[in-house]
Amino acid sequence: MQPNTLLDALLDEAGISHAGLAAHVNQAGRGRGMALRYEHTAVARWLKGQRPRGQVPDLICEVLAARLHRVVTLDDIGLGVPGQSAPPYGSPLSGFVERATALWRSDEQQRPHLIGAPAVTGTPAVMPVWEWENPPEDADVSRTGRTRVSMADIKMLRAARAHYELMYRKAGGIATRSRIVGFLSTETAPLLRGAYSDALGRQLHRATGGLVAVAGICAYDSDAHGLAQRYFHQALRLAKASGDRGLGAYVIALLVNQALFMGEFRQSVAFAEAALRTAGRQITPALAADLYAMQAKAYAQLGDGGGALGCIRRAEAEAERIRPGHEPDETGYVQPGLVNVQVAEALLSLGDLTAAHEHAAEAAAIPAHDRGRVHRLGMLSQIELRRGEADRAALTATEMAEWARGMESQRLRDRLREVRRQLVDNGSPSAAEAAELIDGALRVPL
Repeated sequence: MQPNTLLDALLDEAGISHAGLAAHVNQAGRGRGMALRYEHTAVARWLKGQRPRGQVPDLICEVLAARLHRVVTLDDIGLGVPGQSAPPYGSPLSGFVERATALWRSDEQQRPHLIGAPAVTGTPAVMPVWEWENPPEDADVSRTGRTRVSMADIKMLRAARAHYELMYRKAGGIATRSRIVGFLSTETAPLLRGAYSDALGRQLHRATGGLVAVAGICAYDSDAHGLAQRYFHQALRLAKASGDRGLGAYVIALLVNQALFMGEFRQSVAFAEAALRTAGRQITPALAADLYAMQAKAYAQLGDGGGALGCIRRAEAEAERIRPGHEPDETGYVQPGLVNVQVAEALLSLGDLTAAHEHAAEAAAIPAHDRGRVHRLGMLSQIELRRGEADRAALTATEMAEWARGMESQRLRDRLREVRRQLVDNGSPSAAEAAELIDGALRVPL
């Protein structure tokens, strides 16, 4: 029995307590000639997933509709026909907003069924991308609600996205996730459910989409892959509502990265192609470079050397076209050297150690934010070990471990563990000493 997060979120929006809903349902029932005697304990059971009997679900819709001044359906309160739940992505925008804000509230409350949910595969994983690519578009995203949204609100959301992205880069996704989810639930949800015109609504959905994408990145970095995927799918739906194809392509790049991590290499290639094809001229050189570089890694894993080398050439060509100051905030992660380290990883998979080392060394020599530096040094250390340069690899790994201090990130821990394993396998004194240093870092629980 799954908790009814939709009903929980609507009660919160309407400002009705458990006892208040019970009393209103009893009163509405009397209007239909029914003698109901529900108390707050019954509402608590409904929120835990128990389905109310008879006409009670309709009464709940009636009570909430009167309170919220809009139509409320059985699907909206999580009591639609069993087995026919509304799709999380393909629903109309108003229904999507209710489900999205309910997810944020449940995540803020740290509901276990969300954190441990696995990522979906197959058709459920592909459909959000397909629906982003294809009509119908949202003809009008305006909405009536209690809170009137202004440009100041949208500027606040943009500032919050930049703030939490910087926090993620410095402290890691585990430390940042609860902060950004709390912001989504308490600050962003009332704005999405507020009052705004179509033009302002487009900007609101774009700003929210960028923020939700960072929440997905933090969930991914925390090993909550099903939750991360749901946030990415939300961000893609918000991108569609905004009309910004470039934002949608950025979100798909996040899905490509997750698919690579999960070993879904053909899906990685297909998603990257969808982003490049659909965004068209709205895609920027930085984002195109990253998408081609990730495609190269996927092709390399599939054993397709020709496909990988072709994508490497395209990634390098796009990287040369990047003009600082002409990219949206979201693609700021494509810093100088990022494409080099991506290409190095692809070349390492293809067995070209010389070229891989050249790219990895160049990436490590270029300044980067702390998180990026850990990944670059980790890749360089692995390549140096493969080349038989144990002493040099040990020095690189030691520097990597120092940069990782203070970060709470499962992905960085994965990188540390992989480098440690290869250092131990090497067996040289310097490698063993570096492995022991990494052990010390891994002993601190996240």
